[in-house]
Amino acid sequence: MSTEADRAPALPVRPLPAAACFPPPPPPLPPVPPPAVVRRAGARTLSAAVCLVLGLGLIGGALAGSWLADRADGGTAAERDFARGGTLWRTVPVDDLFPPVLRADAAGPGGAERVWTRIGVAPDSGCEEAFDPLLEKALAPAGCTRLLRATYTDATSTAVTTVGLLVTATGSQGMRDLRRRFADERLDERTDLMPRPYAPRGTVAEHFGDAQRASWAVSVLTDAPAVVYAVTGFADGRTGTPPQPAALATRPGATTVPAQAGLGHEAAALAGRVESGLREAVRQTTAQEGSR
Repeated sequence: MSTEADRAPALPVRPLPAAACFPPPPPPLPPVPPPAVVRRAGARTLSAAVCLVLGLGLIGGALAGSWLADRADGGTAAERDFARGGTLWRTVPVDDLFPPVLRADAAGPGGAERVWTRIGVAPDSGCEEAFDPLLEKALAPAGCTRLLRATYTDATSTAVTTVGLLVTATGSQGMRDLRRRFADERLDERTDLMPRPYAPRGTVAEHFGDAQRASWAVSVLTDAPAVVYAVTGFADGRTGTPPQPAALATRPGATTVPAQAGLGHEAAALAGRVESGLREAVRQTTAQEGSR
């Protein structure tokens, strides 16, 4: 039986090239380094990796140590000073906060020199009954860690002044809020928000009570957790003098009894001296810690 394929003419046969059946050999492999070379290269790689890990560890440790040091020191220098201001009452001698004798140039009316002698220091205490009720309420948000007080008399023993340092329990933001409120509402000028005196027995201030208060000053600090105040009166125990805040009694031309007697100047000057003494104690403590 024949088919169309049988009847097709035969095609010529061409031989295939050798590469079609036998592909070219692969390129030769690179020479294998001797075992010693392999060991040296591996050692270098391992050493570099170890150095990298150690370097990262040292950098991380330094950063962590710096962070922990900052945390331990209380953050910035201002924050550390603020914190010191709240603890100095435990370590600073009382004579540094309330010196036995205080002098001030141009602290009296007309720029007169003033000298005060300390006649008593109250035991450190809480804040109970140290302020008029409304002043106590106004100070309450800041808290009360400790209250330090001392009483002074002037060179003539006619005026007596109690100076107080209230160590609060709040932070810097709390002190800024308190100061802002005192300024906005003028709380330091209200006669129903006065500090109370400390009257040590057997001194010229023995009869210095609430009824004898004639002038006062209240200063809310923001660089330390503290409120500094002073309240002044006559040493002879007289009453009936309308009290006037020191900020008003020290104005030029003021004619009130506290102004003309210089009681406003007494309160303002003594409060200012104790305030500056607290800042000086913080500065000295910082310098001492820095020299260690």
